[in-house]
Amino acid sequence: MKFTKVLAILLVSSTLILSGCESQSDSESIANSNNILYVYNWDEYIADGVIEMFEEETGYTVVYDVFETNEGLYAKLASGDISYDVICPSDYMIAKMIANDMLEPIDYSKIPNLKYIGDDYIESSKSFDPDFAYSVPYTWGTVGILYNTTMVDEEIDSWSILFDEKYRHNIVMLDSVRDSYAVALKYLGYSLNTLDEEELAEATELLIKQKPIVQAYEVDYARERMINNSAAMAVIYSGEALYSQDYNEDLEYVVPKEGSNIWIDGWVIPKNAENKEAAHAWIDFMCRPDIAKMNLEYITYSTPNTEVYDMLDDEDLKSSTTLFPDSDITDRCEAFSYLGEEGDKYYNNLWEDVKAAAN
Repeated sequence: MKFTKVLAILLVSSTLILSGCESQSDSESIANSNNILYVYNWDEYIADGVIEMFEEETGYTVVYDVFETNEGLYAKLASGDISYDVICPSDYMIAKMIANDMLEPIDYSKIPNLKYIGDDYIESSKSFDPDFAYSVPYTWGTVGILYNTTMVDEEIDSWSILFDEKYRHNIVMLDSVRDSYAVALKYLGYSLNTLDEEELAEATELLIKQKPIVQAYEVDYARERMINNSAAMAVIYSGEALYSQDYNEDLEYVVPKEGSNIWIDGWVIPKNAENKEAAHAWIDFMCRPDIAKMNLEYITYSTPNTEVYDMLDDEDLKSSTTLFPDSDITDRCEAFSYLGEEGDKYYNNLWEDVKAAAN
């Protein structure tokens, strides 16, 4: 359901005009426009029917748009050409938006269902939202390698497999600067938040050397390649891995021994949001256990909602270490930090060098 805000306003305006057999006051027109909630979320990141349930229960009309990367989200909002009422960035991007005064503090008194969000996740959120003032956790997960056991004749436990000529044109990398650099940096034994020029130069050289054996750089379509046996392996988010395994029993997911990224995506309200009341209602609705359960079962990403695990009927989901990784996995993972404007620019320039390198 991709709509632009301008289109939505035109559609609403047309509806008001066509129904204008009865005159409406200016205040009534304003009230109608305030019933619209503009949501910006990752693609396929909400269960079927949830939006309709929210609309029916609250009376708001949702205009729902999607993005593919945190960087794409930020660029669109920073342009000032469009505004949304509630969005769902990842941890480090939330920190960047806080630093740039782009977010509205959340009134937690309007989020009574926050009580279902585990204390551990709220504490983890303080790594990017120090006062826990701007965000509410929605999902969390890891980044790892999804591989096809019929196409890979060895057990994978290291990022090193992604640089093996043996799998030329059978490797899918994430088309994401921080995620791809995280792979290289962790493989080399460095922090995925490093700003050391020598370490980053080494990672850049590794990614450029790898480029000729990469089949594609993808985000949303990596799972389709794996489901369809079009690639032997892909760097992928844990929820996408679990989704893919439902459609292809030959797929296995691993978080490499060198460590990886562990992340939290959260709901935030942009400072220029026009319907902050509706945004609070949306966030509270998403924290409700029955809604969190619906979302987990559909998008297959881990939830910070403490009630959901016991509500699950699917034993395969409950026993999944992809969905619920144990401490042996999470302890070797690292969260992304916001690196500042100069750090962001430095990474982006290096990533441009990688993408521009010859195959």
